[in-house]
Amino acid sequence: MTDRNAAVLSGLAGIRSDLEDLYRDLHRHPELGLREHRTAKKASDALRELGYEVTDGIGGTGVIGVLANGDGPTVMARADMDALPVREQTGLPYSSTVTLTGPDGTEQPVMHACGHDVHVTALLGCAQLMTRAKDAWRGTFVALFQPSEENGDGAQAMIDDGLTARAPRPDVVLAQHVLPYPAGYVGTRPGSFLSAADSLRVTVHGRGAHGSMPQAAVDPVVMAAMIVVRLQTIVSRELAAITPAVVTVGSIHAGTGPNVIPDSAVIELNVRTYDDATRSQVLKAIARIVRTESEASGSPKAPEIERTAAFPPTVNDEETTRRVAEAFAAHFGDDAHTIDLQTASEDMSEIPQAFGVPFTYWGIGGIDAELYAEAAKKGTIAQDVPVNHSPAFAPVVQPTLDTGVSAMTVAALAWLGS
Repeated sequence: MTDRNAAVLSGLAGIRSDLEDLYRDLHRHPELGLREHRTAKKASDALRELGYEVTDGIGGTGVIGVLANGDGPTVMARADMDALPVREQTGLPYSSTVTLTGPDGTEQPVMHACGHDVHVTALLGCAQLMTRAKDAWRGTFVALFQPSEENGDGAQAMIDDGLTARAPRPDVVLAQHVLPYPAGYVGTRPGSFLSAADSLRVTVHGRGAHGSMPQAAVDPVVMAAMIVVRLQTIVSRELAAITPAVVTVGSIHAGTGPNVIPDSAVIELNVRTYDDATRSQVLKAIARIVRTESEASGSPKAPEIERTAAFPPTVNDEETTRRVAEAFAAHFGDDAHTIDLQTASEDMSEIPQAFGVPFTYWGIGGIDAELYAEAAKKGTIAQDVPVNHSPAFAPVVQPTLDTGVSAMTVAALAWLGS
């Protein structure tokens, strides 16, 4: 650890207990995208108390805090705040029992199933350490708390609401995510890291009839079933084996009863790719399969394909990532790694792109190290280690929080401390 890192991180022990309490509080009170009012207030109140110049309500619930500390680079550190419509099954004493009204008017359980409570806590911890050790660094530190990452519209909402005019232009943007790796682990990756994601809603049309008279119908259920099967051949038969991609059908709806052939069927699917060429190829293949299967079935009406959500790929700047990786290696030693390509997706990259600056995004582990090691020994990581978005996903409090605070601080100091 450099003297500068040591000077800033020496304050961690004194705030550790408060950060743990904050994390448990955030976990117990999750909020859905663009409705993170309580979480945003926690962040803005804490930043104001620390002496940051705070602007809140950006893009609805987004918050930025600016701490100017003399001449030097400007570093922006980002954390996302929203939770998911998942019913928690962790059994923790601070489990969420929150329910909120969803877009369809029904009550939905809500849980921090992706770890954004860790991200908020870690960034506030870093912000506090930077304030307490201003003699150890020079420049401007910007803490950004983003809404609605899960919906893929929070970063753009902040940009559309004037983020680039309301925050100082950074030299670099930094972000991290807790992942199903052992707690204490930190992993960087230059270049492609997270996939692009496209969600599609496909509606195919048939001709309804009595279930006992299929000859009078064009059955959209059979049509949809053939499409679902054929979609599986895109990755297995149209892409090279070394080209990573995922096509998942997550939802299929048709009909209202067992003896009625309906007029239409709706298929919802998700696509993950890592470059524009593969993304275009897969989306074109989906459209081709849907059209031709509909035609082969004698559909009386052309199918409809609607893109309901889209996330950009997360491609880390090579030099920026190298700089952070070297800082992590010096601080974390054997716990610093090169992380694997991830199939998850993020909208964070839209923020540095709006400013026209480089960024890097890394992962930290949040799984109990003994549980992970035992699963690895048995070859059952996929079965025994809860992943993000699982109702059983809950990062262990420590050393996850210490790692998150330290990683963000060390990365920021790679610019502000130089």
